[in-house]
Amino acid sequence: MMAEPDAKSSDQNNGDMLNGEENCNSDDIVDPWNVVSTSATGIDYDKLIRRFGCCKVDENLIKEFERVTKKPAHHLLRRGIFFSHRDMYEILKRYEEKKPFFLYTGRGPSSTALHLGHLIPFLFTKWLQDTFDVPLIIQLTDDEKFLFRDLTVEEAKKLAEENAKDIIALGFDVEKTFIFSDFNYMGQSPEFYQNVVRIQRSVTFNQVKGIFGFGDSDSIGKIAFPAVQAAPSFSTSFPSIFGDKSNIPCLIPCAIDQDPYFRMTRDVAPKLGFPKPALLHSQFFPALQGAQTKMNASDPNSSVFLTDTPSQVKNKINKYAFSGGGATIEEHKERGGNCDIDIAYQYLRFFLEDDEKLEKIRKDYSSGELLTGHLKKELITILQGVVSEHQKQRKLIDEATLLKFMTSRKLNI
Repeated sequence: MMAEPDAKSSDQNNGDMLNGEENCNSDDIVDPWNVVSTSATGIDYDKLIRRFGCCKVDENLIKEFERVTKKPAHHLLRRGIFFSHRDMYEILKRYEEKKPFFLYTGRGPSSTALHLGHLIPFLFTKWLQDTFDVPLIIQLTDDEKFLFRDLTVEEAKKLAEENAKDIIALGFDVEKTFIFSDFNYMGQSPEFYQNVVRIQRSVTFNQVKGIFGFGDSDSIGKIAFPAVQAAPSFSTSFPSIFGDKSNIPCLIPCAIDQDPYFRMTRDVAPKLGFPKPALLHSQFFPALQGAQTKMNASDPNSSVFLTDTPSQVKNKINKYAFSGGGATIEEHKERGGNCDIDIAYQYLRFFLEDDEKLEKIRKDYSSGELLTGHLKKELITILQGVVSEHQKQRKLIDEATLLKFMTSRKLNI
């Protein structure tokens, strides 16, 4: 039998609500389009858990992950970077009972290349796919970017293709992965569109305004879009993969700012006779300039991009990465550095997998023994390796490979 969660970990009512509670009193602004904090350490994630009504990823859940999968937890999970969840115990129970489920995540294509922050959900999703050996659906919301950004349809579709190649380069299993763009798939699958309109009929304009903050001047396309992002949560949206099975739930790894979409989805699902999607939420990968905001794909100096050269990686980290160190070497050695606000250290939390090495860096930097320049040098070496390896794999993705991933077909499930 699977161990039951303790009272603090129980989903209870799972926080599924359509009353816009995420906009309650708080200095932090977190929604699908804005992430702003007044604190130098960034978003208060414990407060966000309470506001959104989700559950904290605690030691009990991590132990359950490891017990059920018989594998060590991913470093992004054990470090609390994937920090909250909805119904994760139910997914682990299904896995233990050998009942099917699938993974679903997505990307809103707004730039020709992904930056490091975009990688985080996909790196973790790949680990989930490898660990659970389940099918994966990746939605590219090119329609969303057309509606919310100053892009033409053609530009949005092209960005989706380029982003798909970046995602494929991470090594997803082509036999278990379907990547689709909304513009293309909506016309190919009547079942997908039927689920979209079922969701649209189940959510009122007042509810959408409460969840997403839409105003009277927003286009009807924006107001209708959330149903499109919700539809892949349901297995009947993909008849070529799941046939007519309507009882297969999904697990969605995503950044916490996407949760409003899926609170709406979880509220609608029982009305339509579908299982609620489960979620794992990640923290935000901070901008180089500090943790008050997430990175902006339109600002090349806010992050390291996967197209950057080794020298660009080095220059960006040295020039723009906010330091938590002392103003002078003497002051730093006397007082030590502040890892909570130091961007180089925060990036190492995401990309340095060795726990012991990370802890030694934290202690040495906090004590003042390790200088900021040396900390940045450690990060630069790691990120140069990550970016160079991705570029190497990206070159191998040809049009035939892209077409196979993006063709609706029966997967190996």
